[in-house]
Amino acid sequence: MTKYVYAFNEGNKDMRNLLGGKGANLAEMTSIGLPVPRGFTITTEACNKYYEGGEKIGEDVKTQIFEKLAELEKITGKKMGDLENPLLVSVRSGARASMPGMMDTVLNLGLNDEVAENFAIATNNKRFAYDSYRRFIMMFADVVKGYSKSSFERLLDSIKEAKNAKYDTDLDAEDMYEVAYKFKEVYKELAGEEFPQDPKVQLIEAVTAVFRSWNNERAIIYRRMNDIPSSWGTAVNVQEMVYGNKGDDCGTGVAFTRNPSTGENKLYGEYLINAQGEDVVAGVRTPQDISTLKDVMPSVYEEFVKTTQILEKHYRDMQDMEFTIENGKLFMLQTRNGKRTAGAALKIAVDLVNEGMITKEEALLKVEPKQLDSLLHPNFDTVALKEAKQIATGLAASPGAGCGKIYFNAEDVTKAKEKGEKVLLVRLETSPEDIQGMNDAEGILTIRGGMTSHAAVVARGMGRCCVCGCGELTVNEEEKTLTTKDGITYKEGDYLSIDGSTGKVYEGIVKTVAPTISGDFETFMSWADATRSLKVRTNADTPKDAKQALAFGAEGIGLCRTEHMFFEESRIFNFRRMIAAETKEQREEALEKILPYQKEDFEGLFEAMGDYPVTIRFLDPPLHEFLPHTDEEIKPLAESLGVSFESLKKRVESLKEFNPMMGHRGCRLAITYPEIAVMQTKAVIEAAINVNKKGGHVVPEIMIPLVGEVKELKYVKNIVCETADKIIADSKVDLNYKVGTMIEIPRAALTADEIAEVAEFFSFGTNDLTQMTYGFSRDDAAKFLDVYYEKQILESDPFARLDQNGVGKLVEMAATKGRATRPNIKLGICGEHGGDPSSVEFCHKLGLDYVSCSPFRVPIARLAAAQAAINNK
Repeated sequence: MTKYVYAFNEGNKDMRNLLGGKGANLAEMTSIGLPVPRGFTITTEACNKYYEGGEKIGEDVKTQIFEKLAELEKITGKKMGDLENPLLVSVRSGARASMPGMMDTVLNLGLNDEVAENFAIATNNKRFAYDSYRRFIMMFADVVKGYSKSSFERLLDSIKEAKNAKYDTDLDAEDMYEVAYKFKEVYKELAGEEFPQDPKVQLIEAVTAVFRSWNNERAIIYRRMNDIPSSWGTAVNVQEMVYGNKGDDCGTGVAFTRNPSTGENKLYGEYLINAQGEDVVAGVRTPQDISTLKDVMPSVYEEFVKTTQILEKHYRDMQDMEFTIENGKLFMLQTRNGKRTAGAALKIAVDLVNEGMITKEEALLKVEPKQLDSLLHPNFDTVALKEAKQIATGLAASPGAGCGKIYFNAEDVTKAKEKGEKVLLVRLETSPEDIQGMNDAEGILTIRGGMTSHAAVVARGMGRCCVCGCGELTVNEEEKTLTTKDGITYKEGDYLSIDGSTGKVYEGIVKTVAPTISGDFETFMSWADATRSLKVRTNADTPKDAKQALAFGAEGIGLCRTEHMFFEESRIFNFRRMIAAETKEQREEALEKILPYQKEDFEGLFEAMGDYPVTIRFLDPPLHEFLPHTDEEIKPLAESLGVSFESLKKRVESLKEFNPMMGHRGCRLAITYPEIAVMQTKAVIEAAINVNKKGGHVVPEIMIPLVGEVKELKYVKNIVCETADKIIADSKVDLNYKVGTMIEIPRAALTADEIAEVAEFFSFGTNDLTQMTYGFSRDDAAKFLDVYYEKQILESDPFARLDQNGVGKLVEMAATKGRATRPNIKLGICGEHGGDPSSVEFCHKLGLDYVSCSPFRVPIARLAAAQAAINNK
């Protein structure tokens, strides 16, 4: 028979998959002799069984719960529901990973009318008994039944006001009795039935609520953000109550062995006298600094300090602990590896190595790669954020904080910035013409678009914060207004604040703090670089981006999107002339004007990257992105081309496609218009020759996009090689170059052995490969993905985290087939997945040569690659 319930003395810290993090640590603290109230843990397997059984707790699980309850009653000498010596318990959730979105704690479970009455007599403390009962009623209503606490809180406030009491502690025994029974009346009004009096019914309902909370909306979102599978389930911890609210020799608190904000090696925490745990975090009274406990209860403080030192040495990490003091006796309720800021995480990791407590490899595993984002971008001040009014939530597309006046087009943003204003660009969706405004804005907010939309990709490359796909808001770009679902309208010039790390949008000005990078960052990242085997390149389209990436530790450019070089207003006009041209001669004339731009930018990239490799992807724009949209834009273009406005407008209309992402783009452009590939090859080769003449060692890598048939690649490669070889011969220089392709169409993965006969390298374009494998539009998927998460069809955004079971199999197949044909073929990934830690680990396991990501994600990829090397030895 499967064992679903374990007493604390039956487990240990290595059983966290079964007992959850909290249960495993309670068992561990029990085993090393620390003062832990006794109890038992209902396993994660019981949670999974609950869902498999149609969201019902099985009779075998109930039987084991009651057996362990009987054991607990025997050990404590107390009995649940007993009028003389009742056993009261707390019920807490505890997944294997810490989950703030999970169910809150229920305290004092086991109280009912009769027990509370006799408990008051037995303890000779009526106030304590009914304080505990009223807390339990409100917690049960809120946490187990899902009723809002506000009705109870309003009632408590009105009673305090009537009694002229500032704090809960100012209410006497009779007041607490009144509160408890009025809380029961509120419960009956909300639930339509009396408050449950059977303690065993209370217990099973609380356990059920914990299991149910595993799939609440908050938990699902948190799991998706932190790559936690739904299959893990949560455990439930049932623990004998100890009371911090019996009097002035009692209390409760939370503490960290080191400062979680700074990493300073100093005990950090706070406590309250005569209180229970929720009072500390609820802010009902102002807690005291932990250091003052030595003056209030010296012996307890001394024991607590020793206990914290034991726990940090035992777990070899900074600990986050909860404790209660009952009648002058210390009890430890929880310990876990403490959550910490990125700066604190680096300091603690480096300090623990210097203190000889852990190795460098262990230190590298102590820091979440995604945390490094916050070191590189401005963030909101935590105090200011608590007071901010949130108005909407979108997708956290590019991290950091941005605050400013809202403007609805790029031109207005630029004008406002020139006046010295801080601005946000708000758009339905962005397009290439918005590039200047995006660069000038503090942040970008779009109503449409996903994690790999134009706004998201460009913002990440620039290091701008960005919230995409914020469908809760309605934008009217003509009237220049933004309206919330509650009907509140913001106009041009109003202040908003956006958090690209969480996707949240706030009203007004929220104070930001500048990022700081300490010497610990350099030390820590040097350990990562010495450990990893996977190289980390960057996706960069300008010398500025390349230099930024280089400063963050990039080892080359894995993707230069040449079409992004035409976003500037001075260049896009000629690019549009090339697109709109109807004859080869017109195209070649436009291309001649584009050539100097391309060559100059390539020289800048080559010079910026030094001896590191640079991969240049030839043109791959869905042409609709670059077409003129308004009559005002079409008129000057028509004059330049020497055609009528009407004929050009007709030409523009003819170029629009029903499905542009699968239309006339990539290698199809070069096949239809070979002169484009000729121009781009000239720009790359001439730029490389110029840089090498100045002492450089450039070996350009030319990448042909969107190949699905080997003959496509052969055709374009022939054009590239003929053009390049002629230039090299005419220049009388030696220059090596490589021609490869992106694997972004499923057919390319299926026929990778054939393609490798022509391609000298593969770069997996996992954005498009995901789009074409799933059949999802990456710009529109955000509209329905939330429903997929809610119904557990998907657990994460496949455009943010590589789908290893489907898309990953195509990558693996292509890598295997490619190596079979060309053993020395270079393999990399250049989609946005290159900066996602779980995807980086997948690339490491496949033995790819490098990952490539936006500049500000380079440190994340470096650390993720090091962790992958450690975890897969």
